[in-house]
Amino acid sequence: MDRKHRIIGPTAQAETKEGSVRGRLAVVLMGVTGCGKTTIGELLSRELGWVFLDGDDFHPEANVRKMAEGLPLTDDDRYPWLERLATVMGDRIDAGTGCILACSALKESYRKILAGGREEIRFAHLKGTQELIGRRLSGRKHRYMPASLLRSQFEALEESPDSLVVDITGAPQDAVWQIRRGFEI
Repeated sequence: MDRKHRIIGPTAQAETKEGSVRGRLAVVLMGVTGCGKTTIGELLSRELGWVFLDGDDFHPEANVRKMAEGLPLTDDDRYPWLERLATVMGDRIDAGTGCILACSALKESYRKILAGGREEIRFAHLKGTQELIGRRLSGRKHRYMPASLLRSQFEALEESPDSLVVDITGAPQDAVWQIRRGFEI
């Protein structure tokens, strides 16, 4: 089931001081549940004037039901969802506009599907300890992702040397600054 993505701020292309368009870029905020992908993504989206896409909004109903029951998704569950996200990002890039995608992208194989060989897609790993994220999750209720799946997400996480590592121990705005500085956006 497709849901509408959220548009935060203007959707016009952002330009640098030199006047070159930097809107032909997609930034994937990756990491385990509770690491701040949505919060940081919405802040970054507002600052850049880019569309924010929450990967959770693109899951088919079968995936949502499975996660709501506390069952981790299989790769077969994820592949069509990841391909859909790659298409949506590619469409944004082809239209000449930037976007921010919040998506766990825990495995390298998932990131390859999302990137689809496009250089315009960058990954920022929002990184924190299981203890820190567990504390954050204890204070929130996700629409279908129970905190009980945090351990399985840490077990599945494959860190990538190609991703920008973003420390999430500070305020969300600190993470936004790290991303903007790391990708020069």
